[in-house]
Amino acid sequence: MSSIVEIRDYTIERDWLEEYKDWAEKMAVPWLKKNMDVIDFWVDDEIEAELSGSDPRISPHGQPNVCWIIRWGSKEERDIGFAALQEHPEWQEIWSKHPNENAYLVMNARFMKSI
Repeated sequence: MSSIVEIRDYTIERDWLEEYKDWAEKMAVPWLKKNMDVIDFWVDDEIEAELSGSDPRISPHGQPNVCWIIRWGSKEERDIGFAALQEHPEWQEIWSKHPNENAYLVMNARFMKSI
């Protein structure tokens, strides 16, 4: 059985991005990396995105400004693991300190395998 990665892209409302980055760096990311197989967690560096292709379209909310990748054994493992995350008391405590859980304009989770 080959593993998959979950690529999570978020578009956080610009007015809340700096507070989100602070919360993520100090609280969320260290806990997530300790408790999940997080490959890494990235935030926007204010470098202009490059968009091309035969029909390039940007969401009305702009480009994602947060991305993190988690390795899982399978989609089933992910579904169980992500549900457990939501129920974990330590994560609930961290989440309760989120600056604005409604600042997620778009959340996208993609699942990919290595070739």
